[in-house]
Amino acid sequence: MKQENYWLTTASIPSGSEPAAFPEAADVVVVGAGFTGLSAARTLAKRGVNVVALEAQTFGWGASSRNGGMVLTGLKLPVPTLIKRYGRDLVRQMYAASLASIDCVEQIVQEENIQCEFSRCGHLEVACKQAHFDGYEESAALVKREFGHELRIIPRSQLRAEIGSDIYFGGLADGSSAGLNPARYVAGLVAAAQRAGAHLHEGAQVTKIETESANGVRRFRVHTAKGAIRAREVLLASGAYTTRATPALQKKIIPIGSYIIATETLPDNLAQELSPRNRMIYDSKHFLYYYRLTPDQRLLFGGRAAFFPETAKTILQSAEILRRGMVRVYPQLRNAKIEYVWGGTIDFVSDVMPHAGKIDDMHFAIGYAGHGVAAATYLGAKLAGIICGDTGELLFDSIGFPSAPPGLRSGNTWGLPLAGAYYKVLDWFT
Repeated sequence: MKQENYWLTTASIPSGSEPAAFPEAADVVVVGAGFTGLSAARTLAKRGVNVVALEAQTFGWGASSRNGGMVLTGLKLPVPTLIKRYGRDLVRQMYAASLASIDCVEQIVQEENIQCEFSRCGHLEVACKQAHFDGYEESAALVKREFGHELRIIPRSQLRAEIGSDIYFGGLADGSSAGLNPARYVAGLVAAAQRAGAHLHEGAQVTKIETESANGVRRFRVHTAKGAIRAREVLLASGAYTTRATPALQKKIIPIGSYIIATETLPDNLAQELSPRNRMIYDSKHFLYYYRLTPDQRLLFGGRAAFFPETAKTILQSAEILRRGMVRVYPQLRNAKIEYVWGGTIDFVSDVMPHAGKIDDMHFAIGYAGHGVAAATYLGAKLAGIICGDTGELLFDSIGFPSAPPGLRSGNTWGLPLAGAYYKVLDWFT
């Protein structure tokens, strides 16, 4: 078993097309070159903006290359909860945006000819308890009535047509969701942004951001490991790896570990048995598992095996936890070899919602909660449009953005084991 990200073995991500000298000025500086930052940089460059994207590590180094490659409709919270919290009108717009975000990914893949195995295979949520399945009918009816979007309820007696497991109480399928290879998608976004004229720099960790004023005009001075650069606007796209360089945003973030194992390549008949429709699959727990087949027919199985961000120790511990979970779901994989295990950190926020807008006069988007492939691409492009003068509401700018509780926020995470225990207890009782 290799402690290695399987996706990165399938892709060659371009390096930065950096000039001999680090640029001294730009119209827009983007901090972070994952899905959000690369989507924004591509859009800005296509609209003639002098944009520089700065990545502390390598392009797509964080969650963008380490996730399950699931391009999902909806949001993390159930629709009834969203409506109760935000009202029908705003939630209608949010749900429409979630559908538009998948269209956005598909359009970019087609326009830029990105070979990332994008497929509208749909997703399947499986019910871990009868009570969870009983709620699917209400949710499906509500989604159809309020949003005009069709979900399909799958009773337990028919579930074998969707998943080769007998432990669940039924399912809820959405054919609009998709899957892709996230590392190849990162590679395609890097190449597309560079073709459009964006300047991308790796190994350029941002250490401080200052505001300056010249002749009454506000500017930013962004200090990095490679030098300083002045900019008219700054877009923060650093996700869970946001640092003290932007403390107002950092204190909003709860950095949670997410871990994935990948099996050896499986025989055709076994792969077909596990996932007959090749769906993106996740279960109904708070402390959930998610899984799918890769294009070369490995089973990729992930989840919140440990709440702490990734280390060599947490990755190894998570590998065994995930393997036990995988065998419980799929006993037929008891003897399957696990060839890869890796981990990453995702940027949860305390209200479990995406947020975008301005903080300290800088643009930002964050908090995708498992929907980042689509949401990050979409919000990166939307923020780029706003910087270019587009009008229209950003939706997630108007819902309030709470700070993370002490002990959970980035840089001070002693309370994460308590949060993990809380969600396990919640799964037990709900």
